Amino acid sequence: MLANVNATRMELLRLRKRIALAKRGHRLLSEKRDEISRQLIRIARDIQPLRQKVEAELSQTFRRFMLARATMEPEEVKAALAVPTKKFKMAIELASIMNVKVPRLLKNIEGEIICYGYSYTSGELDVALLSLERAFDSLIELAEKEKQARLLAVELQMTRRRVNVLEYVVIPEIEETIKFITDKLSEAERDNISRLMKITDIIRK
Repeated sequence: MLANVNATRMELLRLRKRIALAKRGHRLLSEKRDEISRQLIRIARDIQPLRQKVEAELSQTFRRFMLARATMEPEEVKAALAVPTKKFKMAIELASIMNVKVPRLLKNIEGEIICYGYSYTSGELDVALLSLERAFDSLIELAEKEKQARLLAVELQMTRRRVNVLEYVVIPEIEETIKFITDKLSEAERDNISRLMKITDIIRK
């Protein structure tokens, strides 16, 4: 590779500009990598307790539904839940973390979750539905944070790869080429000086 390099001052100037740009890019990418790592750690710390909370709430909700089914006929449960009165809509808003687009889940809920009269239903069914309603908020938050964590992890991996390529491949190769050209130019300069000295000696004689 070095044998095909033009050992000229113009090429040396071009390479010095290129290595300055590569080092600046390396520094910026390193800062981005470190900040993404910090954000990812922060989100990961939130995910674990939130997941435990969601699992506990859903487990409680499931137990309440089982109790409700135990105290009501299947047809009564089906009839009570046949016409829902609660409407749910969700929108996704994009936020930016270190230029990584991550989702924020926005919910719009209208109406009451209890969609039946109280004459033929169990109180356990009321408790189960209200428990499900509470769990839903935590579930949305968990989904949002887990998606953010996945996107940041992918970006972190890509950024690390770019940093490594610059640090271990691009910058060392440019530095090696600069050294090669510098040595060649120094050698040519020494040869020129040697020739000039010989010419000077000839003229003096």
